[in-house]
Amino acid sequence: MASEKYQVKVNDQDYKVEVVPNSGEIRMNGLPLELDLKGDARKGFHLLKDQKSYQIQILEADYDSKEFLIEVNGEAYPVKGADRFDLLLKDLGMEHLANAAVNDLKAPMPGLVLEIKVQPGDSIKKGQALLVLEAMKMENVLKAESDAVVKEIRCETGQAVEKNQILIEFEA
Repeated sequence: MASEKYQVKVNDQDYKVEVVPNSGEIRMNGLPLELDLKGDARKGFHLLKDQKSYQIQILEADYDSKEFLIEVNGEAYPVKGADRFDLLLKDLGMEHLANAAVNDLKAPMPGLVLEIKVQPGDSIKKGQALLVLEAMKMENVLKAESDAVVKEIRCETGQAVEKNQILIEFEA
């Protein structure tokens, strides 16, 4: 079975990690890593490595940016991860696309604007409902792809819009 490759940065030091799914086999920087890990993300983990015991807690987790704050035996460490897709973008010289800011909300299809849920100047959070678009007799709630501030509303309730038409513009 093919291994899954990751890159993990802890305290500005990079580690290459390979995991063979369903085997328990882990390699770090090409060397086999023997671990005994028990627990879960809510209650924390207990790790045994080289006959040493470690208590691990996830203090903060941003799964979108793959950034975490991990506590090991009472000491906090910032951790940044990269999966195979992040590594592919990096290999292609396109890593800047992974966290590219979204500057506007475009209509994903032609439709009719039923409701606008935000106003210029509003601070919005990722996943927040911004606008309701009726298309093909269905109501589609368009949501924010990232945290932002609304700069301008470029449509009106009741307006027919075309695919890729800018509906809401965000501050850069």
